[in-house]
Amino acid sequence: MNQLENFLHRAEALLARVEALLPPAAPRDPDFRHGYAYRWRKRPGAGNIKYLQAVAHTANIRLDDLQHIGPQKEQIEQNTRQFVTKRPANNVLLTGARGTGKSSLIKACLNQFAPQGLRLIEVDKADLADLPDIVDLVAGRPERFVIFCDDLSFEEGEAGYKALKVALDGSIAAQSDNVLIYATSNRRHLMPEKFSDNAGYKHVADDDLHPAETVEEKISLSERFGLWLSFYPFKQDDYLDIVGHWLVSFGCTPEQIEGARGDALRWALGRGSRSGRVAWQFAKDYAGKLPPAPVQEQVDV
Repeated sequence: MNQLENFLHRAEALLARVEALLPPAAPRDPDFRHGYAYRWRKRPGAGNIKYLQAVAHTANIRLDDLQHIGPQKEQIEQNTRQFVTKRPANNVLLTGARGTGKSSLIKACLNQFAPQGLRLIEVDKADLADLPDIVDLVAGRPERFVIFCDDLSFEEGEAGYKALKVALDGSIAAQSDNVLIYATSNRRHLMPEKFSDNAGYKHVADDDLHPAETVEEKISLSERFGLWLSFYPFKQDDYLDIVGHWLVSFGCTPEQIEGARGDALRWALGRGSRSGRVAWQFAKDYAGKLPPAPVQEQVDV
């Protein structure tokens, strides 16, 4: 009996030392009432166990901060409003020129509708195969979840391509009514389009052209998004307007904003782009270099 007690005591001591070396357990069901944004993450040192990690500080961008994308902003805002009010709404694909506000628009929608129950879950392309698990985790909850896939594109044969197709519209299970997918990409069809793809077109009766199966496969993913929003490079005046908006937010005076126009154009020329992102970067650089405003001394009366 003493030998058994000694063995159990030594075993408990060994387990205690092993547990101390393991990383802390991550909750699989976070408190959705106190967080608005989450990332799907792999728990370090625990095999393939994944969980939703709450984002402590989310981007505070507002819809009003996004300039010269009015039609796109109106459509995604309306679609998101339908979603949070439990009306029919579509998955959204935002494609086009880099730095034009695609990702920022989704983050701004979160800030706009979070008080109404909207929640955002960011999922990397490498984790798209886990979409069924994520949907099961949030199914039945009262909140409304947008799964956010940023800067999405696929090469030939990538596994995530098929997983996303099934999640959008292709599984035997019905889509959860409290989950939508919003994705951004620089590619309209999310796949590389090659000149050789045109070789698959063939001439048939009545002069119709029928695309080859390769082309059909590339188009089949993007068309599963019910709403397409396209973004285009900004004109020079639009770019300068965006620069002015951000300089105002940094407290610059109208005279300083007018004086910054030439520098803003040279900044864009050096980067080969007049995008909203470039405008934001210039505004931070320009405003940060300005001397601080003089502090007015209070005179005692």
